Amino acid sequence: MTALATPPPSIDTDDREPGRLRLAGQWTLEKAGEITACLGGAPAEATTVDASGVQRLDSLGVLQLLRFADRRQLDFSGFTFHPDHQALVAAIDDVADDRPQTRRQYGIHEALARLGRAVTNNWRELRSLLGFFGEVLVKLLRMLRQPARFRPTATVFHMEQVGLDAVPLVALLCFLVGAVVAFLGANVLRDFGATIFVVELVSIAFLREFGVLLTAIILAGRTASAFTAQIGAMVSREEVDAMRALGLDPVDLLVIPRVLALLVTLPLLTFVAMMAGLLGGLTVGAYSLEIPPQQYLARMQDTMELRHLWVGLGKAPVFALVISLIGCLEGLQVKGTAQSLGERTTSSVVQAISLVIILDAFFAIWLMEMGW
Repeated sequence: MTALATPPPSIDTDDREPGRLRLAGQWTLEKAGEITACLGGAPAEATTVDASGVQRLDSLGVLQLLRFADRRQLDFSGFTFHPDHQALVAAIDDVADDRPQTRRQYGIHEALARLGRAVTNNWRELRSLLGFFGEVLVKLLRMLRQPARFRPTATVFHMEQVGLDAVPLVALLCFLVGAVVAFLGANVLRDFGATIFVVELVSIAFLREFGVLLTAIILAGRTASAFTAQIGAMVSREEVDAMRALGLDPVDLLVIPRVLALLVTLPLLTFVAMMAGLLGGLTVGAYSLEIPPQQYLARMQDTMELRHLWVGLGKAPVFALVISLIGCLEGLQVKGTAQSLGERTTSSVVQAISLVIILDAFFAIWLMEMGW
């Protein structure tokens, strides 16, 4: 009776379908050794598995079948299970690929595999960002038709947080970078007796590139991470789910105020950064290069064109949109754990800085080719 009550795991072939294996018996932890032996002796020509005849099945049995399918390069989704086992199989299948590797694999094949996974993940993130941009744009247009959805208090609060509070940091760093650029340029130009051209070097660099780029990088590290942490914490505490349960749209409440705040404040901070960088160059010119401030300002007025200012300010809204969308999207993608929150916060900073630099390089080349 005991032998009949606990039948061992077994594998039979189907005469009508030679490639189909039929499983029977108990595929549980206590039969682990017998399961390994059965699967090891399975015919090499097997193409699919019918496990609907299995009496008992636990997580070990499912994992053994998953590994069997991986070794034989079989489609696990084509395996047949008893209806009572479907929920267990689906749950194990969902988490089986999330197990961390025990050790890092080395070699050309593994390096190429990691590169391929990274490219795939980056492409997936880019598609998500484009889709999220479309969703935000649609809901911004909806807000124009329904002004009651606009949250002015939240928008002004975020403008203060990401704009006004960042002025000292942006001004200080850009002043120092302007001074460094002037020093480096003077050391090179002094050998040619052209120290006065430091004025053009600092002015063009900060009006066209450094002002907006440094500001965007600072805000990508300061603001994108803050957006991700704030929204991610709300996701972890299920506050976002509560908003949806109340019929409120998280994009209207959480995303749009942050996007609008950064769209307004980043151009203003960019102007502050430009002025701070020019002041840094002026200070170095006056105290180190023996260029009087009156002469420095007069040459800058004679040689600079207004288009350089508009080029730098024109990039600011694009960078603001990229930084705010990445920060908010990564926050909404938090899974609810502390590890996920940390990973998403790091990812938002890396993505924002990388995309800002890539876009700035594209704009610089394109605008130069266009003669702007």
